[in-house]
Amino acid sequence: MNQLSQKRAPVLEALNRFKAMRVVPFDVPGHKRGRGNRELADFLGDRCLSVDVNSMKPLDNLCHPVSVIRDAEDLAAEAFGAEHAFFMVNGTTSAVQSMVMSVCKRGEKIIMPRNVHRSAINALILSGAVPVYVNPGMNRDLGISLGMSLDDVRQAVIENPDAKAVLVNNPTYYGICSNLKAITDLAHEYGMRVLVDEAHGTHFYFGEQMPVTAMAAGADMAAVSMHKSGGSLTQSSLLLTSHGMSEGYVRQIINLTQTTSGSYLLISSLDISRRNLALNGRRIFSRVSTMAEYARSEINRIGGYYAFSGELINRDTIYDFDRTKLSIHTLELGLAGIEVYDTLRDEYDIQIEFGDIGNILAYLSIGDRILDIERLVSALSEIRRQYAGDKTGMLSQEYIRPQVVAAPQEAFYAESESVALNESSGRICGEFVMCYPPGIPILAPGERITADILTYIRYAKERGCFLTGTRDSRVNRLQVIK
Repeated sequence: MNQLSQKRAPVLEALNRFKAMRVVPFDVPGHKRGRGNRELADFLGDRCLSVDVNSMKPLDNLCHPVSVIRDAEDLAAEAFGAEHAFFMVNGTTSAVQSMVMSVCKRGEKIIMPRNVHRSAINALILSGAVPVYVNPGMNRDLGISLGMSLDDVRQAVIENPDAKAVLVNNPTYYGICSNLKAITDLAHEYGMRVLVDEAHGTHFYFGEQMPVTAMAAGADMAAVSMHKSGGSLTQSSLLLTSHGMSEGYVRQIINLTQTTSGSYLLISSLDISRRNLALNGRRIFSRVSTMAEYARSEINRIGGYYAFSGELINRDTIYDFDRTKLSIHTLELGLAGIEVYDTLRDEYDIQIEFGDIGNILAYLSIGDRILDIERLVSALSEIRRQYAGDKTGMLSQEYIRPQVVAAPQEAFYAESESVALNESSGRICGEFVMCYPPGIPILAPGERITADILTYIRYAKERGCFLTGTRDSRVNRLQVIK
């Protein structure tokens, strides 16, 4: 990586030149640098709204970049070790969907773990591709899904040699990594593309002693959430490509769903954050890793909690572990993860990333401070002292193996009817049901509704999980295929 070139930020430089030109705006956006919406300008600041501008020749165009955005994308590709990097302003959801649609057409197969983010299954609904699900490994003690076993992927590849691609989550929300290099080599041996949902792995590219990155492993495409651990604005991400993927075709696929009015706030944040990571990433993520190890040590001293890490590695379904992830098991306290999540926010003014049935995740990244770690540890200690109880009768299973009956697109667009949750057992679901975050479906279109799934949904509701995806906002009814 050329450190000298990485000091540049072409979009930032172009925006600063544009501001100096004092251009009179007779284009959109209508707030005209904030003058037309004073309340918004007072809230966000004049400097912010002064660069909330429209695409124009001096600033390039995200849909067809030929100058400053193109230069910024080239620098991002260099920093991440990719052939090309596409700036994404519809979030990593759009990047994941673009990956799938770039390699799979209607009726074509894609091998993927079932514990994918909803964006991957949405891509199947949009494209008509057909999933071949590989059930992830399970850790029964923690109640969490893991990575894909290489043997399970090999079996799926052998049984489906006509599949066009293999999609891998790396890492999972909890920090679990699959054997990405071996899976990539296997897929390529059979002529399949490898797509990596690397939403939670931006820092892998810049930290030391991190799990292997998608690009280093030889994957064909990767969706990277710069806004998660990279410091850019929410909704800004990158789509990375390698191995001779057609840049022009991938751009056309992206433009099917990405806005034609790309926000320069988001675009410039990608440019600035890439520069920061390229120049300072090693130092930044060394500090983050040290903070995470310290937090784990302190939390495990409290008792009742288990902040897990690399000791789980088995070189198969847990091939590696992201040690910056502060994933904490809570069930030994007699508390569901979502209960600890809510208590931290409501009583201690601490907002963590998510809580599920048995775990919480505190997301550590470039903006965290050791003082905040101490506050989190102290709050967790107080919660144990005040609220710990008997874990008898608590559910622990985060993942239930689905019974897939129909392809997601077929089921989503099929004739359906609304039935009461308690009367839906045995029917085929026509919509999503998921806890958000993390946004991994409990049910996806085309899957059979079982008694175990209904028990899980009721339990999640009782414990306070935020359920989404259904037409019925209260999740008392489900849409099922007629």
